[in-house]
Amino acid sequence: FGLFELKFSEDIGSSLAEVQKSVTELNRLSKMVKFKAFMPFTSADDALKNINSLTEGVMTELLKDFLETNLPKIDANKKKKKKKKGKAGFQLMVLEKKLGNCIREVMGIQVVSDRKVEELTRGIREHFHHFYKKLRPEDIHQTQLALSHSYSRCKVKFNVHRVDNMIIQSISLLDHIDKDLNTFAMRVREWYGWHFPELIKIAEDNYMFARLAHFIQHKERLSEEQLPGLENILMDAGRAKEVLEAARKSMGQELSEIDMLNISMFAKRVVALSEYRKNLHDYLIKKMNDCAPNLSALIGEQVGARLISKAGSLTNLAKYPASTVQILGAEKALFRAMKTKGNTPKYGLIFHSTFIGRAQPKNKGRISRYLANKCSIASRVDCFSEELTNKYGLKLRDQVEERLNFYRTGQTPRKNLDVMAEVAAELESEAKEAKDQKEGDDNSTEKKKKKKRKRDADSDEKIKKKKKKSDKSEGSAKKKKKKKDKDSAKKKKKKSKE
Repeated sequence: FGLFELKFSEDIGSSLAEVQKSVTELNRLSKMVKFKAFMPFTSADDALKNINSLTEGVMTELLKDFLETNLPKIDANKKKKKKKKGKAGFQLMVLEKKLGNCIREVMGIQVVSDRKVEELTRGIREHFHHFYKKLRPEDIHQTQLALSHSYSRCKVKFNVHRVDNMIIQSISLLDHIDKDLNTFAMRVREWYGWHFPELIKIAEDNYMFARLAHFIQHKERLSEEQLPGLENILMDAGRAKEVLEAARKSMGQELSEIDMLNISMFAKRVVALSEYRKNLHDYLIKKMNDCAPNLSALIGEQVGARLISKAGSLTNLAKYPASTVQILGAEKALFRAMKTKGNTPKYGLIFHSTFIGRAQPKNKGRISRYLANKCSIASRVDCFSEELTNKYGLKLRDQVEERLNFYRTGQTPRKNLDVMAEVAAELESEAKEAKDQKEGDDNSTEKKKKKKRKRDADSDEKIKKKKKKSDKSEGSAKKKKKKKDKDSAKKKKKKSKE
């Protein structure tokens, strides 16, 4: 942290352009500011911790101690009076507006954050090695580069942990592929329809039509030998025979080999793109269940992904009130209604949910407001809970079903407090069961270990006993041998004497 005192200068009171010119020259800047104090960070981790706090607008204890030590002292009585007025006898220029607001609230100091402060800070950073001689320009550049890399890695790690960025990219790509597939499928129908127009009525699905166009190609060459292939595509033997009969009686014109080759290649690309679209949809469902399982269980994977994409992230969606979630995606209609003083929209992206389609026209606004409320709760649970589960989303979905039933029949739905308490009790019981099971497994493993140790000890004792017996037998055999040797030696001596 660094602290500079701003001297009185005509350049400060002048326009922003004059201040920009002044900060580029060291002579003029040194007349404008005076170096007061500097506190270096003790380590790279300390610097990273402080920069994360400052960007979020939180004043650290280190910064508070630094300001209290180096700023002019204020009497306690005067401080109370001036804190009420928002002034402390001097002004503190701070680059970050959020941090400035925090300093003003905590310390009661009047804070200034404007474009002139930004230009002055830029000039001080550029010429800082002249004010603080212990630091060289290359040292400053090296430390700034290292800190920026650490800060960027920290932010990227956060995004990877939440994986909502992958959801945003996937749903955007899915929407683009849907538009392109519709265009390409219509082109295949129109192009191949010149050759085989009867196939359009038989195969109404675009993906199936593209596969048939790639498989059949020239209708004149279609024979009964190709019926198994047609049945495999159409999944119906009757329709396969219908295609064969239509090919024999077709009114379409003949095409050359090069024309048919281009149509076939294009149909193959459409089929491959459709298959990739299915794989991408499966990937999106998996990512949504990993990142926002409650929102997925409540409103569906695609609508939930569109809400996250429109908000920018899951954290932003969790911060939105239910009223904003309700009209998210209908901003143009909202501003048009505000401009013309007409009726504001009742729903935005959540209109694609099945709940609103099932509601009666007079109840669509009510159910959309209720659904937005539940979506806001689900997104907050997904964003801020440590252990992800879809139980809250399933219960919230049941609540929306009960509300729809209430609008139809008048049956009173359950209260949200009771439902949330029920889910919490279920999760607590599951956690207890898992803990008991884990303890049981630990106990069983401990018993197994004890039995193994006992078996090992018993086997060691048996081995020792066998060793002792073998040692005893060997000792007795050696004694007998020695005795025999002595007896034989005695006999030999007697014989020699004789």
